[in-house]
Amino acid sequence: MSHSHHHHTLAPSGQGTVMLNIGGTIGALIIDTPARFHGHEIEISPADAPSQRQHAAVRARYVRGGVTYCVVIDGLAEGRYAIWADGAEPLTEVDVRGGSVAQFTWPEQAVPGRTLLTV
Repeated sequence: MSHSHHHHTLAPSGQGTVMLNIGGTIGALIIDTPARFHGHEIEISPADAPSQRQHAAVRARYVRGGVTYCVVIDGLAEGRYAIWADGAEPLTEVDVRGGSVAQFTWPEQAVPGRTLLTV
């Protein structure tokens, strides 16, 4: 699978809030990761449509009490989503409910499939 689009530099998110497009039948997914994955991309897809992947970058998010590293993906149609690591099989599947935020903690031993060039 080729990967030919441009990536922007990922500056820290600062202490601003993250606006999520959720409500009705639309939800969001947050994937918490170890700090060492900062700058990696994580892919998800509808569980029944693995070729319809989308990705987002692990970013540093400054929160009360410190820094957390995560991927935030909003605007997801309610349903079951596969989370992909490096390989042909999904790492896991999660259910995203409309009007809600699903959360998954990336296992320490799993490695995301791609690294961004600029962090």
